Amino acid sequence: MTTRTEISRILFFLVVAVSLLPWISAPIALVIGILFTNIVGNPYPKQSSSLVKKSLQIAIVGMGFGMNINNAVQAGKEGLQLTIFTLSLVFFVGWILYKVFKLERITAYLIATGTAICGGSAIAAVAPLVKAEDKQISIAIGTVFILNAVALLVFPFIGHVLELNQHQFGLWSAIAIHDTSSVVGAASQYGEEALEVATTVKLGRALWIIPLTVFTAIVFRTSGKGIKIPYFILYFILAMVIASYTPQFEEVYSWVSYLSKRLLVFTLLLVGMGLTVETIKKAGAKSMIFGISLWVAISVASLLVILFYAT
Repeated sequence: MTTRTEISRILFFLVVAVSLLPWISAPIALVIGILFTNIVGNPYPKQSSSLVKKSLQIAIVGMGFGMNINNAVQAGKEGLQLTIFTLSLVFFVGWILYKVFKLERITAYLIATGTAICGGSAIAAVAPLVKAEDKQISIAIGTVFILNAVALLVFPFIGHVLELNQHQFGLWSAIAIHDTSSVVGAASQYGEEALEVATTVKLGRALWIIPLTVFTAIVFRTSGKGIKIPYFILYFILAMVIASYTPQFEEVYSWVSYLSKRLLVFTLLLVGMGLTVETIKKAGAKSMIFGISLWVAISVASLLVILFYAT
């Protein structure tokens, strides 16, 4: 007799197979993942969670073969100024809201960190430095994770309503969406230029994890903790360099880029499978309001700057 666990496993692999179909987009994969985990239940929660990071990194490096290094450098320069502005804004507004909401200090700092840089990766990097407890980490990641899912679904819609061009949308998504997976997923729905700009600016933003961890160690007076450097970004840059200076293999790069985008869709399916009702409950109302307030602040501020100054 087939048990419920066996059925869920069969359905899991069926859903994975469906996500690899060419007409399944990133937002659809995310929604499928959310529905699956809350209706059927993910039979492989730990494996799915650990696979997300690896598959995302491979997908990003592969997509680098479809991008031009000169365009990326130009986007990176433009994104740098906006990154510095929004990082300062998030921590300033976060400090004010932390006082207003009377939120627990470490939880507030983790949420602000995830909002400012790159979601769960930034939270994981600074959590040991602030001696965060498991509950505090869960609340911060849960809050950021929920907002990530919302952003992936609504940002392309807002972009089209506001008639943002691809360059503008790529900048906006890289600045205002937390995790790299959702940034790339949203931008890939908007167009190739949006994807190139968003990926480059977001990965450049991710490098701010390094000075942030140093700053955190000084402020919280911790030492002896290693700094997590996202080395896969170097491979992404190398992929762009190879593709830009060896155009004779363009057809091969095109296929690598395409397969990487399909891997990204699969990654977002797994991301969706991590968004359970329990995740929402763990986040809590006060933390969610704090996170949403920060998210709105960075989204609106960066959008206004982009509308007036980015072309």
